[in-house]
Amino acid sequence: MSEKYKVAFFDVYLRNKFYKFFTAVGGTLGLAFLFIDLPESITLPKNIAINTKCSAAIVVVTLLVIAYIFMWYKANRLKKISIKVDATNVVIKAGDLFEEEDLIVIAFNEYFDTIVDDKIIAKKSLNGLFINNILEGSVDALDLFIESNIDSRQKLEVVNRVRGNKQKYKTGTVCLYADKYILTAFAKFNDRNEARLTMPEYLEFLINFWDEVNTIYAARSVSVPIFGSGITRIKEHKNTTDEHLLRIMLSYAEKTIEPNLVN
Repeated sequence: MSEKYKVAFFDVYLRNKFYKFFTAVGGTLGLAFLFIDLPESITLPKNIAINTKCSAAIVVVTLLVIAYIFMWYKANRLKKISIKVDATNVVIKAGDLFEEEDLIVIAFNEYFDTIVDDKIIAKKSLNGLFINNILEGSVDALDLFIESNIDSRQKLEVVNRVRGNKQKYKTGTVCLYADKYILTAFAKFNDRNEARLTMPEYLEFLINFWDEVNTIYAARSVSVPIFGSGITRIKEHKNTTDEHLLRIMLSYAEKTIEPNLVN
């Protein structure tokens, strides 16, 4: 992520986690003070009197603040976290997607373009890296494979474009390549080859994508990038964070995925 801290200081999930911690600590201290009778004050050397209850409250508040800061720091240091979505084990991690096992998802545009020229496809984008560094065959062979292995029901109109593929596909369409890579039609392109999606289009993509993946994953884990966190941007949602996109992805995955799907 581009932000200095991945998790905001007052992140809602962090606050909920701290609230549970605070409730547990408060309950424990409350129970303890039922059986412990603190004096009103204690006298230190040189006749310095200290209000015991006030001092205890200050200590507790200080420790709670330290605990919250520690939880926030730890959350920003996390590289991997496991959660459960219904019956599915989901692992959220930072790392190289191409090093993952089983199936790996690569997002293309709605034409499954394969021209890596920093205009149609950026060299540093995920599909740019896939084509330049991972693809073993020729780009022409990949184009032919995609066109031959996608159901005709997923094909939309043929567009007379100056450069790039002309066959447009329904967003969320997938193509399993080399029994390893799930290529999917994600971004919509305008006439200037700019990748854009509206939020309704983004949600429609997720529904179609998860439904398509369900038919091919064969109980293998599927490693998925955060869709929309790269060059493709959501219209009218310029400030959408990776965290927000991830929550949307998980909420839609929860409605459609089978066990052991997302890694």
